[in-house]
Amino acid sequence: MAATFKYQPAWAIDVSAPGSSRNFPRFLSMRFACNASISTPLSISHHSSTESTLILIRHGESLWNEKNLFTGCCDVPLTKRGVEEAIEAGKRISYIPVDVIFTSALIRAQMTAMLAMTQHHHKKVPIIIHNESEEATTWTQVYSAKTTKQSIPVITAWQLNERMYGELQGLNKQETAERYGKEKVHEWRRSYDIPPPKGESLEMCSQRAVAYFKDFIEPQLKSGKHVMVAAHGNSLRSIIMYLDRLTSQEVTDLELSTGIPLLYIYKEGKFISRGSPVGSTEAGVYAYTQSLAVYRQELDEMSH
Repeated sequence: MAATFKYQPAWAIDVSAPGSSRNFPRFLSMRFACNASISTPLSISHHSSTESTLILIRHGESLWNEKNLFTGCCDVPLTKRGVEEAIEAGKRISYIPVDVIFTSALIRAQMTAMLAMTQHHHKKVPIIIHNESEEATTWTQVYSAKTTKQSIPVITAWQLNERMYGELQGLNKQETAERYGKEKVHEWRRSYDIPPPKGESLEMCSQRAVAYFKDFIEPQLKSGKHVMVAAHGNSLRSIIMYLDRLTSQEVTDLELSTGIPLLYIYKEGKFISRGSPVGSTEAGVYAYTQSLAVYRQELDEMSH
């Protein structure tokens, strides 16, 4: 039975529809036309090809990144540099089509997604879908079919939030290392299954983030939608672990820079990593550690 989840009356997103109407080249000239249309005021149209794109973006620098504090699930905004990183990320993906955006429930990820879309070629307006209550849904409904067609729904989900750092949240990272010892803090930050006091391990973060990705984001890609996800270092590392089939050791070595988009092609049930676009016509390097970048580049060259 077709599953349809309605975030707002203006947008009903069917997660079981067939694929995309656009046939994209195997790789990316990045000069994609973004002509996704909306067939009625109440639905986003479905494409008819088997390829779709997935963009992952870690939020730009936050005020607590700047202060070297453990942020976790605390809700802090971007710095001026973070705003600039988000805008630059938007320029890098400006010709990649986007039909729907998923973000965490935290403002730094939402700001990043919104600012990035100001640079998009098709100038569609991202609109956060409020479905917390029937009243919120009613009050934020869009009644213009034309406006809906020129908009992109943004779905927020706490499951995409940053790893919850428990009693470390708000603490200075350097001072915490001096208090508990560098080895212990490194263990909390870089092990896969050891949580900080009253916090989440990467494994625990992965369980919620990947479950949400499988249940809500992957069906959009299967139906041919082009998706952007703006989230956090650990929730995105978790998703990348699933997409790239990384081991628990590989994912702990994975580094993601703030404001750098990562691109995947979803085709025939498989995710194909395309690295980080550095502009509208050029693909960049992988945002992995140096050794993993070299390793995965060699794999790509062997398989193409």
